[in-house]
Amino acid sequence: MKSMESGCFRQKLESPLTRGNTRVLQINLGRVCNQTCAHCHVGAGPTRTEKLSEEGVEGCLSLMDRLPHLQVVDLTGGAPELHSGFRDLVVQARARGLEVIDRCNLTILQEKGQESLAEFLAQQGVHVVASLPCYSRDNVDRQRGDGVFEGSIRGLKRLNRLGYGAAEGRRDHDSNLQLDLVFNPGGATLPPPAHVLENDYRRVLKQDLGIVFDRLITITNMPISRFLGQLRKEGKEQDYRQLLEQSFNEATLPGLMCRETLSVEYNGRLHDCDFNQMLSMGLTADSESGEVPDLWTVTEEQLVDREIATGEHCYGCTAGQGSSCGGSLVEAPAAEKTNP
Repeated sequence: MKSMESGCFRQKLESPLTRGNTRVLQINLGRVCNQTCAHCHVGAGPTRTEKLSEEGVEGCLSLMDRLPHLQVVDLTGGAPELHSGFRDLVVQARARGLEVIDRCNLTILQEKGQESLAEFLAQQGVHVVASLPCYSRDNVDRQRGDGVFEGSIRGLKRLNRLGYGAAEGRRDHDSNLQLDLVFNPGGATLPPPAHVLENDYRRVLKQDLGIVFDRLITITNMPISRFLGQLRKEGKEQDYRQLLEQSFNEATLPGLMCRETLSVEYNGRLHDCDFNQMLSMGLTADSESGEVPDLWTVTEEQLVDREIATGEHCYGCTAGQGSSCGGSLVEAPAAEKTNP
């Protein structure tokens, strides 16, 4: 497959990154959101209008049936729940025996028209991955907007009442409703080790607010879109890019999400990951035909062993413990590991 490699990230690799079987189908339902977060690499907000068409929803359902190794449908945005096809995608994916992840900002649970959303997610057994960049009110509101912390806490308590997070020390519920929280650093730094921060989250949220959750996911902020604008405004872009490059960890390469994830853009264009999507880096063209498969034509055979499109932003996924939509890729940077 033809390469879309650029810059010096490629020089860090012994061989080009290639795709394996597609295990995760990540669908970006659009840029519409009820929040405007400072770290958002999508640039989502209430004034955005881009969204997946009805034909696109049908195309995604058809694609699920063409990916024999598919296990997970990951719904994201914006606020994916604001899309009229969100619930149908959930129901249809669950009917196919697939795990469904909802990338939820929590405050959406209190939006007008979403009164039954939390119950719907529980009834369908949806895995909720919820953004909560800190357990401090000031830090959350600074990054995500005034009042977001209060709204997020109300959302978490509602999910807990429905059985979400029951695996964390609560055996009174026969529940597999998984609730993970997502941490993003507030500035131009790498996230701390997930297990250390997770202990702090558990202690504060449970003791002070009675909230439980299953797992904390730490994600490195990408120098893309709104966060890139913040870096430039603060004069920290080059320092942050240098930090990411200097923190490159080869041990993260086998677990990169782009190896098993197919990312669908609202217009039907396909990408190796959500970050490539925001940079308009689509799948690489076929070396023989020059064609690039789209939502309506792609097959698993066209994806396996296809070279992954990479660029300088990929340092964000390979820095330190690594970063993906599922959190850290390794337990600790290689430089920090010691022999027993």
